[in-house]
Parts: sequence; C-alpha cells; structure tokens
Amino acid sequence: MQKYKSRKDVPLKYKWDLTHYFKDEKDFNDNLSKCETMIDALKDYVGSTKDAKKLYEFLKNDIEANALIMNLYIYVSLLNDQELGNSKNIELLNKVEDTFNKYVINTSFFAPELLKLSKEEYEELFNKNNKLNEFKSDLDKIYRGKEHVIDEEKENIISELDNAMNHFDDMSSTMLNGEHDYGTVVVDGEEEKIATTNIRRLLKNEDRSFRKEVRDKYNKVLDRYGVSAAQMLNGYVKSNIVKAKLHNYKDAWDAKIFKLNMPNEAYETLLNTTEKHLDVLHRYYRVFKKSVGLKELYQYDLSLDMTKNSKKYSIEEAQELVLEAIKPLGEDYENRFKKVFDEHHIDYAQYPSKCSGGYCATSLDKHSNILMSFNYDLDSVSTIAHEGGHDIHHTYVNDNNPLQYREVSNLVAEVASLTNECLLSSYLSINGKTDEEKMSGIDNILGVIANNYYDAVREAKMEQDFYNYVSSGHTITKDYMDDLTYKSLEKYYGKEVILDEHSKNSWIVRSHYYMNYYLYSYAFCISIASYIASEILNGNKDMLEKYHKFLCTGSNVWPIDAIKILGIDLRKPDVYEGAINYFASLLDKFETMI
Repeated sequence: MQKYKSRKDVPLKYKWDLTHYFKDEKDFNDNLSKCETMIDALKDYVGSTKDAKKLYEFLKNDIEANALIMNLYIYVSLLNDQELGNSKNIELLNKVEDTFNKYVINTSFFAPELLKLSKEEYEELFNKNNKLNEFKSDLDKIYRGKEHVIDEEKENIISELDNAMNHFDDMSSTMLNGEHDYGTVVVDGEEEKIATTNIRRLLKNEDRSFRKEVRDKYNKVLDRYGVSAAQMLNGYVKSNIVKAKLHNYKDAWDAKIFKLNMPNEAYETLLNTTEKHLDVLHRYYRVFKKSVGLKELYQYDLSLDMTKNSKKYSIEEAQELVLEAIKPLGEDYENRFKKVFDEHHIDYAQYPSKCSGGYCATSLDKHSNILMSFNYDLDSVSTIAHEGGHDIHHTYVNDNNPLQYREVSNLVAEVASLTNECLLSSYLSINGKTDEEKMSGIDNILGVIANNYYDAVREAKMEQDFYNYVSSGHTITKDYMDDLTYKSLEKYYGKEVILDEHSKNSWIVRSHYYMNYYLYSYAFCISIASYIASEILNGNKDMLEKYHKFLCTGSNVWPIDAIKILGIDLRKPDVYEGAINYFASLLDKFETMI
C-alpha cells in the first residue's frame, strides 16, 4: 500500500486537474478582476425591477457573475483542501470570500424590490417580456417568500456581519485536520501519525489493543478541545437562528423546510418510522458481533469489516470495479463515468495536511472535482462510486438545464450517489471472485444503510435538539453535547454496543453540523436509492427511464416533486419501511452465508 509524506510525492495521475477552472495564477487573477467588474455593474440595476426589459438584463448578468464567482470560490477551496494551512491559499480564499460578499451586497436590492410589487405588477412583467419566463421558476420562489425578505440596508448589514464573523466551520476543519497532533502508532514496524485522513483505516486493524490505542490517543486530543469545539458550534447555530428570525422565520428549521418547500410531515414520518424499527438496527449489531467473533462490541470495533476480506484494491482496480457495477444504468451513464477517470476529476491520495473525508465540488458550468483519501479497501471503492454519482448527476443536470437551474438540492443529489453504492454492493455480492468478496459486498451496503439511514436520523435528531436548546435561550457547551451524544447512542445502540468514556465526544468530528440540517438528506436519499437500485436490478425498464428523467431534473422543480417522478411520496412511511425491510433482508442473506 503506497503511503505519501506530502502532496509533492503523489504521482500526477492520482491528482485532480484544476486547469479547467483556470490555467494558471494569471488566468485566475484576470478572472477575479473580470468578476469584480461584473459585480460592480450589477449596482446599475437598482430601481429597475419594474422594467421587464431591464429586469431580464439584470438576471442574465447576475447568473453569469454568479457562475464565475462560484468557479473562483470552488477553485481556491480545492487548493486550500489539498494542503490545509498553506498561507497563500488561505489568502486567496479570503480574497474570493470578500468578492463574494461584495456580490451579495450589490445584488441585495433585488429581492426587496421584487417583493414590493403587487401580484398584478409581478404577473404583468411576464406579459411585457416573454424572455422573463426563462427565470420564472426562480422568480416565483423569491416572490413566494415575500414575508421573509427584509429591506436592502438590513440585508447588507447581515451579509457584512456574516462574512466577518461566520467562519466557525473553517476554524473547526483547520483544527481537526491541520492543527491537532493526535500522536503516533506503530504499523507493520513503522511509525505512523494518526490523522483524520487515516483514522478509519487504522481502526480496521485486527489487533483489538491497537484499535483501542488509536481510539484513546485520537479521542483524548478531541476531548481536550471539546470546550472550543462547543463554542464554535454554538456560534454557528446561533448565527443561523438569528438570521432566520431576522428574515421572519420562526426558527432555523422553519427556514430550512420553507426554502426546500418540504412538508414537516415528511421529516416526522421518517423519524417516527425509524425509531419504531430500532430493533432491526440492534439485530445488525448482533450479527456484526457474531461475524467479527467478539463477545462484546465496543465503538472502536465498529470500523471493522464483518467479513475478513483481505483483498486490497489498487486505484485502477477500483475504477474498473465501479464501471462494471454501474452498467445497469446504461451505456451513456458508463461513458460519462469513464471521463471522470480519464480527465482526472479525482484527487485520490492521502497525506498529512490534506482535508479529510470525501466530497464532490460542482459549479454551474464546469465539470466536478472529487476529494477523497484512498485507503486501498472496499470503502474507498465505494467512495468513488458515491462521489462519482454526484459528478455524473451534475453532467446530466448541466446538459438539460440553463445556468440558473443547475444547482440542485441535496435531497435530490444524494439519491444519485447512494444509488451507485447500492449497485456496487449488489454487483460484488453476485460477481465477487471469492466468497469473502461476495460477503463483503453485502457487508458494504449494510454499512452504507446503517450509516446513511440510522446514523443520519440519529444525528439529525441531535441537530434538531441542540438547535431547539439554543433557540430556548441556552448555550451549547461541551457537557451538554457530551450528554446529548451519549444518550442518543444509548438509544440507537441498545444493549449491543458498549459505550466508553470517549463515546460522548464523537460529536466533535461531525463536520455536517456546520451544514445547517444536512444530515436528514442522507436518510431520505438512501431510502429512495435502495428502492431505485432494487427495481433497476430486477429489470424494471420503466424505473430506469424514470431515473434518467430524475437525473436530468433541474432546480426549477421542487425536490419533493422531482422525487415524485420516481413514484415516491416522502410523506408516507412506505419508502422508509421499504428501506428497513431491504436492510433486514440483507441481514438474512448475510447470516445464511455465515
């Protein structure tokens, strides 16, 4: 297994190519200057919202400026994440954030002006200029929020304060991934630093005392910084609550579901259905315990694979495996995925100072880029399938929608990624070269569902709890989060997993808490994805056709309506019960193979 001490040691073929954004530093600076000029010009449209011709001009210029500022921001964010702590990249990121803030300020007049129009004046705009229908869906969404838009001066103040103060997620990421020293362990006779990028691999070690050593060292450092982590999280949550209330929402949750046009009933049905069937999750942990041959199961054991699959996958083997797995989605989908590899969309290697985790960054008019830490295991193969699903989905959206409708909701995007993981696991369970590899396919999808369904609901419920806690006048502290986390784990683990002194501080590493109610998306989407994958694998051509239509849908369609294309109503328990039943059936199959 190849290990790299720094980015300069990584072969070029395993690094992403960012030149599709900007060729070099000069090209970047030229485009930054161009963007600032475009942003300055947007001020000239103040007061012209009632003029149908001028309004159309503003909207065209605005979306072009938005696309460029997004390219600039993604580019410098990717540079920053490939080498955290690099002062030059941090400076570039701050410069682009200042430019983005200027864009927000210069366009802040628009929504308040639009919402001053009477319904008759608003509808007359489209009669006077048919071209405005190109933007009607976006304009309708803004006009729908009439009671939630405040005057321009207040919007500018909020934007300035937000830009100056709301960097809690950046600070948390830098501390966790770049500044903390988690100590070292000896692996195969060599000393290795514990880092956020390799912690999952280290916890897969078969030596239980080694796993405990890694967990102890890692979590003791986390615990020391728990007070600071709680302060940062409290600041982030409070800022979201304040912004929501300033925009006349009841709270941050009310703002979230309004903007998604999602009925609260869907979330309540998901939570209630999940907690009604925690017995299935408890059974999973019993099977897990039996499979790994342990009498007692601790949290530091949960990173183990349930199957002793010793196979290591090279990056090239991982690419080939993913391409085979997604073939049921058709030739066009497969060809798009090949480009992900051929055009170097992915940054694979892990090394100190690289941002941990995996994500796919998408802009409005460029192809995506994927960050990951390849560990040569099936989990890494699954990450390629998952993030590649985002990348391919983005190409379908871009090919079928104008610029203004290419930024889709997470509720739609995560379906595309998780469907691929289901297909990968299904492929392995049938076509694995050994019984171990076949079982590892089932093991993988069981883990995907446990993490993306049950864990996502658990932590999303925690998120609602600590938002409500702050809304009622309290402050998030380390003790509060430790207690909330411990009780949540007790409920979802039941008697099957033994908690220890470190269990309470696992909240500290959850970056999704800085993404404003993002976690529920995973639970919705794995439910939908498992349904889609099983139908397509069973030869349902109608579902394959619906799925392609779904992938092409832009943001002019509300998420709940896009999901209805697949024949699914998120307000009903059917799809969640289907996911739980699918999970249970996989457990049946796995136990039989054991």
